[in-house]
Amino acid sequence: MVRTGKTKQRGTARRVQLRLRIGLGIMLTLLLVVGGQLVLIQGFDVGGLAEAAQAKRSRTIELPAQRGAIVDSKGTVLANSIIRYDVVIDPQQNTGTDSYWRTDPKDPKKVIKISRDQGLRDLAGLLKLDFEDVKKAATGTSRYKLLAKGVKPETADAILALSVPGIVTQGTSQRVYPNGAVAGGIIGFLKDGKDGIAGIEQTQNSVLTGTPGSRSFEMGADGLVIPVAPDHITPAKNGKTVKLTLDSDLQYYAQQVIQTQVNNLGAEWGSVVVVEAKTGKIVAMADTNTPDPNNPGGVAAEDRGVRSVTAALEPGSVEKPLVAAALLETGKSKTMEQFSIPNSYTVNGQTFQDSFDHPTFNRTLAGILGYSLNTGTVMAGQRLSKQERYDWLRRFGIGQAPDVPLPGVAGGILSTPDKWDGRQEFTVLFGQGVSQSVLQTVMAYQSIANDGVMLQPRLIDGYIGEDGKEEKAPQGPSRQVISKSTAKQTRDMLESVVTEGEWKDAAIPGYRVGAKTGTSESPCDNGRPGFCGYTASIVGMAPMDNPQYIVEVLVQRPQDKIFGIDGADIFRSVMGQVLRVNNVPPSTGKPVHLDQFGPGGSSGTGK
Repeated sequence: MVRTGKTKQRGTARRVQLRLRIGLGIMLTLLLVVGGQLVLIQGFDVGGLAEAAQAKRSRTIELPAQRGAIVDSKGTVLANSIIRYDVVIDPQQNTGTDSYWRTDPKDPKKVIKISRDQGLRDLAGLLKLDFEDVKKAATGTSRYKLLAKGVKPETADAILALSVPGIVTQGTSQRVYPNGAVAGGIIGFLKDGKDGIAGIEQTQNSVLTGTPGSRSFEMGADGLVIPVAPDHITPAKNGKTVKLTLDSDLQYYAQQVIQTQVNNLGAEWGSVVVVEAKTGKIVAMADTNTPDPNNPGGVAAEDRGVRSVTAALEPGSVEKPLVAAALLETGKSKTMEQFSIPNSYTVNGQTFQDSFDHPTFNRTLAGILGYSLNTGTVMAGQRLSKQERYDWLRRFGIGQAPDVPLPGVAGGILSTPDKWDGRQEFTVLFGQGVSQSVLQTVMAYQSIANDGVMLQPRLIDGYIGEDGKEEKAPQGPSRQVISKSTAKQTRDMLESVVTEGEWKDAAIPGYRVGAKTGTSESPCDNGRPGFCGYTASIVGMAPMDNPQYIVEVLVQRPQDKIFGIDGADIFRSVMGQVLRVNNVPPSTGKPVHLDQFGPGGSSGTGK
């Protein structure tokens, strides 16, 4: 019996040891499996599980760049953007969280536990909303609820720092135009508040837009930002400020003056352009019915552009000084050369008449310009070959689009001589059978004012970065169109138009002025045959002892008067304002009075 009992005890002990060994083996196997998995995940990560888990937690939101401003030459803001944020919450995510962790605002190295109610109370305080209203909005099973719109950036940053479960801020950019319609067509506007589709907003879109930034962080399965995980911010690079050459005060003045004139004359539209003679800077470029970029739909589609550069019209007699300059430069005529001019002149089967009846009389080349004689212009201008007429108009920029950063810039129409008919080869001499924009005409006169050197027009003066440093905009190459001597002689003839010729009303007290008017028949729109009204303009420069500014005023299809700007009152008004506000000293030299008639022709009549 004793032996049998001992045998049983030994058998029991062996079974216990066996169980222990088996249990230990299982535990060791499990530890080996778990350890192996840890080695695979943390050491080798054969399946990329760690990266996948991190990627699942990672979130990236865009930090919008602020669109650059557009300012005038004095820094007056014409267009600006403000960044605002919409605050939204995922109620389902927020409702399922009783408490969460966030960075301690007193010690960024620590995290503190915050109750759901406390987090929502802090959020309500930043949004200046009632706590109960915020809690109600944050409770439920929906996935989206808008809490606030148009929150300032600093408030949005503070909201994100709260780490409230389910909270997201969505950046938006609002474009504002504080001066309304002042230079509205030039500034342009945006589509859907993002991309420029007109004016400077369009042509400088890439410069103004900037580069968005980003914020990358990790979020847990509960929708909470993990406080101790990496939080990387790439700041947005804001767009540059575009500085224009415009003077917004002069721009406003010119817009008001031309709009009043167009309304008084019942005209379709009008334009005023002001350019600095020595720099090519466009100081003002005013059109009527200018759009307000805050509400571009408030005007008709055809009024939303800049007609000063997009509309190409027959210029009329403002072209005659260019022909006179070509005659002087080539030595084919002189300022005081006398011509006997009939009322009707026929050449190559084409007959030309002046705008008024007169007997045959004597006029100098200066007198032909001073009294705007078509007959005399053809008589003198035919000394230039057809190719020379074409080449000289090209040299003055006609038929070539000016290099100005606006959409739809017109080059005008200047057909080659082989396409001219028997009449057009002569009408181009007095601005018919050729078309050009107001800016093209102004820049041709700029070369005369600037001793024969034509500059590229400048509308953008420079670009200003976030650091405040200004980078000057490049300007295209200048070129010598006519000699300094020819430019001076042409200016003297233009001044004599005012002192001795037909446009004495263009004179401005205290300043010497040179100017020329133009009137042409305006072809009908929509392909209709014939002419529908007139295009009337006047362009001039001052002061003639040292020209600083060129001004052109154009009125399209005035109903009240054929010479829609009779008396040159708008030109005088705008030029006078430009000279005054820029503190241009009054003229000190004696005005030029060139003989309009020549020897024996002072009576104004002839045989």
